[in-house]
Amino acid sequence: MERIANIPDPGSKKRVVIIGGGFAGLQITKNISPEHYQVVLIDKVNFYQFQPLFYQVASGGLEPSSISYPHRKTFQKKNDFHFRMCVAEQVKPEEKRVETNIGYLDYDYLIIATGCDTNYFGNDKLKDSTFALKSVSESLLARNRILLSFEESLSAKDETQLKEILTFVIVGGGATGVELAGALADMKKSILPKDYPEMDFSKMEIHLVDASPRLLFGMSPEASQAAADTLSKRGVILHQNIPVKDYVYPYVELNTGEKIRSRNVFWVGGIRANSLAGLNDDSYFKGRLIVDNYNRVKGYSNIFCIGDTAILKTDKYPNGHPQVAQVAMQMAKRLAKNLNYEAKGSNEWRQFEYKDKGSLATIGRNAAVADLGKFKFKGRLAWWLWLLVHLLSIVGMKNRVSVFLDWVWSYLNYDVSLRLFIRPKDSSIYKHLDEKE
Repeated sequence: MERIANIPDPGSKKRVVIIGGGFAGLQITKNISPEHYQVVLIDKVNFYQFQPLFYQVASGGLEPSSISYPHRKTFQKKNDFHFRMCVAEQVKPEEKRVETNIGYLDYDYLIIATGCDTNYFGNDKLKDSTFALKSVSESLLARNRILLSFEESLSAKDETQLKEILTFVIVGGGATGVELAGALADMKKSILPKDYPEMDFSKMEIHLVDASPRLLFGMSPEASQAAADTLSKRGVILHQNIPVKDYVYPYVELNTGEKIRSRNVFWVGGIRANSLAGLNDDSYFKGRLIVDNYNRVKGYSNIFCIGDTAILKTDKYPNGHPQVAQVAMQMAKRLAKNLNYEAKGSNEWRQFEYKDKGSLATIGRNAAVADLGKFKFKGRLAWWLWLLVHLLSIVGMKNRVSVFLDWVWSYLNYDVSLRLFIRPKDSSIYKHLDEKE
């Protein structure tokens, strides 16, 4: 395997290789000092994706470009920074080397921030029969399926087929599942009747299936109850504490034996850490990399892991920290500061300590829940706070303005204007390119 081309020798600097450009990867890349380190960021896509708003892309509320930002644009002014779009395939710790699908790269420090993917809990055939929401491309695919359903409903042959087309099943009662269910309920009430006046949308069903005993299980019981009550009032059919056994088109089979006929199944019911070959088996715990209080991977002194892939067990978090953006970003900032301290000759590394800033989840228009320490509230105030926090978290001023304008337009007009069904054109050119590869 040849070395990845056009990355200069770091000279007197140490090279830090970062795998993954999500919340954790982006944050640590921003904070590592270019004065002391050469930084190489590896990601399978060339842009950052703001995951909390994937469901809005899927429901036609936002364009994908509004929640994405090119890595090269982000780091245009960062000295000694290099980006390569590729897939990390294996780590060779003894050689201090990462192998990718475009070549190998040597490192002094390796930081793994590969995040998570959808967890199908051993039933991998669900990957090909259900829709996930872990990337922009998956969100676009889900949007196409949602919009195509409404077009197909106009040509349904009978009531049975119509029900199959207009039944939406969301598996997973976390934030994504609750938010997607709320968005579909808003569409059913305010948008679709105007687009399809000939359709009776009382026949549209939205099912939210959750294996946990309550929705938003990571939040307070008060937030869970508020989410359940709000969704029920908006017509969402809840199936709580009930796992999905299987989906064989056109039936979603629940563990209770109940079957729901649908061709629109969205699987957002769990996450699985993206592992990396080459590390010792005892460095892993249930697919996540075990790290110490400095985010060093167990068994290695120069390999670190941050974000969802890392598991740090403490007295307060015996099962590891929650796999949320705030943990990833705080881990990244702490590790960057420690590396910067070391580059300046200081050995006084500080341990990572998570500061919980609270949780927010929206349930649809004018409805959200907030857990902010001792303060727990719901409704319009929580919704406005959710909007503000997410708006400020988006990367790029242009993106923030675009999202803000889309939200204002949607709020004032009870409408979204991005209901475009776009799929790639079939072309033999792709086949020819693959053959050349």
